[in-house]
Parts: sequence; C-alpha cells; structure tokens
Amino acid sequence: MLTPTTRLKLQAILRRIEAAQPVTLQERIYLQKFASRDGAVASWVRRTERRRLHDADDGLDRLLSDLDLADPDPASPFHPGHDDIGDWFSGAPHWLRRS
Repeated sequence: MLTPTTRLKLQAILRRIEAAQPVTLQERIYLQKFASRDGAVASWVRRTERRRLHDADDGLDRLLSDLDLADPDPASPFHPGHDDIGDWFSGAPHWLRRS
C-alpha cells in the first residue's frame, strides 16, 4: 500500500519521464523499487513508457494502452514467423518446458 506522499512522488517522476525531462538515477531506482513490488506502480510505468513512445496514438491503440493491454515494447524481440516459443522457456523449470 502506497502512502499518498509516496504515490504523488512516484507520479511526479512518471510525469517527467513521459515529458522526456531529466530524471536522476536515484529517482529511477526509487521508482523501480516500487514497480517491482506493486502491480499498480508497474502498470503506471508501462503506460508512461508507451505514452512516451507513442504520444500521437488514438483509437484502438489508445484504448488498449489505457487499459494496459497493449504491448509494452512495440519492438518486441519475439517474431512468430522466425522464433520458436520453446526458446523462450529454455530457462524455465523442467515442469514448464516443452516436451
């Protein structure tokens, strides 16, 4: 659970990231600390990154982004025609690997 002060501080950092303003390494570490522990903060970070990269999107892309359903990285390293999904699970536990 975030305190109101912490939430406001995190949102201020995210606004600066979205506006491409300078953010210190300490602030990014502070933000990542909460993003790794709180799903809501992680969602805020993903939305901010998508908005920063695609600020002119509208229509369906914007709806998917606002619902946090869009791809966080449009330059995703997975290419279905070229990559094997089994490679993605190569470091997974044995019970999750493809047989």
